[in-house]
Amino acid sequence: MKFRVDRDVLADAVAWAARTLPVKPSMPVLAGLLIEASDDGLVLSSFDYETSARANLAAEVSDEGKALVSGRLLSDICRSLPNKPVDIALDGARVALTCGSSRFSLQTLPVEDYPTIPDMPSASGTVASDVFAHAVAQAVTAAGRDEMLPVLTGVRVEIEGDSISLLATDRFRLSHRELGWSPGTPDASLAALVPAKVLADTAKALTAGAEITIALAGGGTGDGLIGFEGTGPGGTRRTTTRLLDGEFPKVRGLFPSERLTVAKIDKAALIESVKRVALVAERNAAVQLAFKDGALTLDAGSGDQAQASEAVPAEIDGDDLVTGFSPQYLLDGLTAIDESVVELAFTQSSKPVVISGTGDGAEEGDAFRYLLMPRRLLS
Repeated sequence: MKFRVDRDVLADAVAWAARTLPVKPSMPVLAGLLIEASDDGLVLSSFDYETSARANLAAEVSDEGKALVSGRLLSDICRSLPNKPVDIALDGARVALTCGSSRFSLQTLPVEDYPTIPDMPSASGTVASDVFAHAVAQAVTAAGRDEMLPVLTGVRVEIEGDSISLLATDRFRLSHRELGWSPGTPDASLAALVPAKVLADTAKALTAGAEITIALAGGGTGDGLIGFEGTGPGGTRRTTTRLLDGEFPKVRGLFPSERLTVAKIDKAALIESVKRVALVAERNAAVQLAFKDGALTLDAGSGDQAQASEAVPAEIDGDDLVTGFSPQYLLDGLTAIDESVVELAFTQSSKPVVISGTGDGAEEGDAFRYLLMPRRLLS
């Protein structure tokens, strides 16, 4: 194996393929990055039996072949190289890398022990890469992080015709984002539970091209795969991940059909107010929100402890209401909204609030909703 490749193209491809490598691999070879050189160029791959990543890139290949080297080490080396062409050659049990006056020699891992990388499922459709990345970033806001509840660490991806719905919950909050896409078949109806971290990292990393291809197979069960393909510098980028097993809770019904109190507030002003008032809130304590007389009054702290209070102008339609929320969860939802004005809709003080954007910037069909459970207020 021997080839020459552009330094920036190589560094980007190695970073893409190495980003999913496990920190503590169950087998030494799973820390490796597979390099395959052929007349068609280079393919760089990684796989840990759950998530695979593959980058195709152009290179001047002198000798075909393949080698397995430490992915994280190669990534670190590529980032530090001077801006000159990179020559890589397999020399016995080592890989020699030369870039200008820089020379590295890397020990290889046994290629024969490396697992077979799964193929991409059949393509289901395409979506604008920037729109998808932003939608995923909003949806994962409410995804759980407790590995003891693996189903809640995923994002439920539901495809119906030309619409995609993204749902996530950690039991205390719920996010729902809808967006349009171009399905391969007009009557497509698919569902999958995708690990939230993998989905977020993948969507963010595939914004170089105009579109992302989504490929889904396996009927949404734990035995299925979902694949994503996009364009990167010098070639295509692909990733697959195994779907989470288990039944995602039926959360759509949690969004109430009625709204008895609705408040519209400037988002930036509310965010800054929550941040200030939360400074005196005790750990895990709620910030109180009182809606009355055209203003939202926020209070935190109690008794002999520090206290804070601040009022924000609000357009209130409905009954006066007093409730309380985790300040961090409230901020997470507010910052995920694009619009400059947010709408907080209630049925009653003891029920969840639904937060969404309104006014300039709100686009029909690309709705984001954030449902947040109230916290008990300290007396």
